[in-house]
Amino acid sequence: MQVKEIRVQDLNPQEFIQEKTKEISSLVGEGLAINALSGGVDSSAVTMLGHRALGERLKTYFIDNGLMRQDEPQEIVSLFKGFGVPVEIVEAQENFFAALKGITDPEEKREAITQTFYKDVFGQLVKKSGAKYLLQGTILTDVDETVAGIKRQHNVFAQLGIDPQAAFGYRIIEPLVELRKDSVRKVAEALGLPESVYNRMPFPGPALSARVIGEVTPEKIKLVRLATAITEEILGSSAAFQYMAILHQDRVTGMRDGKRDYGFQIEIRCWDSIDARQAQPTKLAYETLEKLAQRIVTQVPGVVSVTYNITSKPPSTMEAI
Repeated sequence: MQVKEIRVQDLNPQEFIQEKTKEISSLVGEGLAINALSGGVDSSAVTMLGHRALGERLKTYFIDNGLMRQDEPQEIVSLFKGFGVPVEIVEAQENFFAALKGITDPEEKREAITQTFYKDVFGQLVKKSGAKYLLQGTILTDVDETVAGIKRQHNVFAQLGIDPQAAFGYRIIEPLVELRKDSVRKVAEALGLPESVYNRMPFPGPALSARVIGEVTPEKIKLVRLATAITEEILGSSAAFQYMAILHQDRVTGMRDGKRDYGFQIEIRCWDSIDARQAQPTKLAYETLEKLAQRIVTQVPGVVSVTYNITSKPPSTMEAI
């Protein structure tokens, strides 16, 4: 199933919004649809499109999988309440950590999250709500990377020959699948979302589990969540496309107070890009890197080493797994 791209130079955001609003309304009819809001630009744009098309017949949920950034569920719910969009938080931390237990392979982790999200958590929400459709923010780059075998994006199905209706019991509507990130930002702005949303840094569907190399545990997520908060605070004014902290699997030798300290290693990645297809490491000032390292080894328990990735995409990818 091939998707035709609408390039940013050919995009008329208002016409696109009108077209997709009619399309969503026509597909759902008099029924209900549900969607998951993560607070990223893709899911936020889809939420606003669905809200325009369906009003109260769109049920929006924030899935608290235990893998999100610090205070994110409450902040996103509060933000969208201001837009007149009610969002219900679904506590699902136990489901996701149970599904991830013992798994170290990156693709197996992504598949575990996919199955837990779509079959377990959303399967129950579909039964509870009576909805027949799931509205989601798949974009063209998600499809490209999945079909090419670079990495399995959790929100791609039809392009792999998977029928969500047969697999999960509901149909999926993807209004943004013809767009890349730069185009989605224009649509989000035209929908009236604030710059803090339409220019928000990309965040992976598997959330912080994509920032833990090896098995994902609550303890490791706690460490990478704290390192992420420090990284985003320090690099927030860098104008980079995306930046992140990654927790490595193997421990490394360090020293504190003249004694050996066998601890964790955090890798920092920071990218300059337009649409995530290609990217270059941001040339951060050395003083900024020093500040990052000092804050992280001081404030994140057990971390003794901080590194900076200087490999471009390709051959690297933006996320580690």
